[in-house]
Amino acid sequence: MVWRRGKLTAILLIFEVVFIVLFGILVVYDDEANASASKNSLTPAQGGADPDNNVVRAYYPLFQDVHVMMFIGFGFLMTFLKKYGFGSVGFNFLVAAFVLQWATLMSGFLHLHHGKIVVDITTLLTSDFAAATVLISMGAVLGKVSHIQLIIMAFVEIIFFSINEWVGLTFFKAVDVGGSMFVHTFGAYFGLALARVLYREDMVGHSKEGSSYHSDIFAMIGTVFLWLFWPSFNAALAPGDDQHRAIINTYFSLAACAVVTFAISSAVEKDGKVNMVHVQNATLAGGVAVGTSADMMVHPWGALLIGSLAAVLSVVGYSYITPFMADKLKIHDTCGVHNLHGMPGVLAGIIGAIVAAVAQPAQYGNSVYQIFPARAPIANSSDLATIQAAFPAIEAGNGRSAGLQAGFQMAALIVTLLIALVTGALTGLLLRLPIWDHPEKDSLYEDEDYWEIPEEESAEMNGSLEGIGHKKPDSRARTESDTNDQDTKV
Repeated sequence: MVWRRGKLTAILLIFEVVFIVLFGILVVYDDEANASASKNSLTPAQGGADPDNNVVRAYYPLFQDVHVMMFIGFGFLMTFLKKYGFGSVGFNFLVAAFVLQWATLMSGFLHLHHGKIVVDITTLLTSDFAAATVLISMGAVLGKVSHIQLIIMAFVEIIFFSINEWVGLTFFKAVDVGGSMFVHTFGAYFGLALARVLYREDMVGHSKEGSSYHSDIFAMIGTVFLWLFWPSFNAALAPGDDQHRAIINTYFSLAACAVVTFAISSAVEKDGKVNMVHVQNATLAGGVAVGTSADMMVHPWGALLIGSLAAVLSVVGYSYITPFMADKLKIHDTCGVHNLHGMPGVLAGIIGAIVAAVAQPAQYGNSVYQIFPARAPIANSSDLATIQAAFPAIEAGNGRSAGLQAGFQMAALIVTLLIALVTGALTGLLLRLPIWDHPEKDSLYEDEDYWEIPEEESAEMNGSLEGIGHKKPDSRARTESDTNDQDTKV
């Protein structure tokens, strides 16, 4: 690496200057936050805004939950690597803060209002969702790319993420209230394609890849925060009774997922013990699997079933599918995002299509047209007039049948997978350029090349603690040979 010192500084400051200029030219407050808006200069009695009934009071508690998930939940979940704790939490912080700004701009470019990007608290929420997408992808390559590569990955991924989401919502009019298709599935398979292109043999079975007792405890902090706040993630943007239902469905799906994870983990481990990798990750899969259908009438028993299926799928993924992918497909997935976000995200998309296919007004009432806007009757029709007389919030739609809506749900899922895989692979090719400082073997899964480390910790990392942690690579990304070795020992 010919030029390293100052490179991160230059790249980050260039991006930040560009963001400041673009925000200055394009970004304006929504009227709810704009002091110059006439309604904010009048009392409620005069027709002004009601300070006790505004968008901030409605959304801020859920937004704060989601914000905590991004910076504490995701950050600490990735601290399982015994020598990459600074990188896991620190680079998570950097990438998320970078994406919040860039996602605001990218989403705004696709939804301009009179040539301006209008921001309110829902903009902050959707930017956090975009950050989740990139952080999921980061999990697939954690410890195997430089901080500069992470920034370039984030910049490119948000472009394609925003376009894919726009296509899914605008053209397919797909419903995905918890982002399981557009956030989790896209982020996971983008990251997996990226990991495949960046794959090197020396990334697999690396001595620094495993966890330690203490690093796994820190990772559990992330798990608990994500598990607690996931109902807010799935329900944040749903209206009225849909939001209430999304919280209930996610709550029960997560609960069942946690219980079944422990059961299946003990079943697949030869000695009947529970694997902490499964507890840290598979317990969260229920939140992903119920995401697309969270605001639909899946019923509490259905939510329990979805969470249970997600747990089985995720644990089996960590135990058998991840080793197969590493050995046969040369896809090394550091955090196992395929098992927590990828497969459960696909499951969520399929469940969403099934539930959409059977959704009828007899079960939902007129709110079926609020959950599935494309199913509302076309403009100026007598059917629309009848519905609007009872439920004025309903807008004209495309008059889709339940079956047709289900077909568009599946189409959105398939297109998301294709765009994620293709653009992830292309981004991987971009990141292979030497200018981005791809780490050498000795720098993999290691903080010391990127962070100032206290002297005593640096000495330990270089020698005395080399043997602490698992004697085999962490099971999130272990190979089939590692699994076979473990079975032989048992």
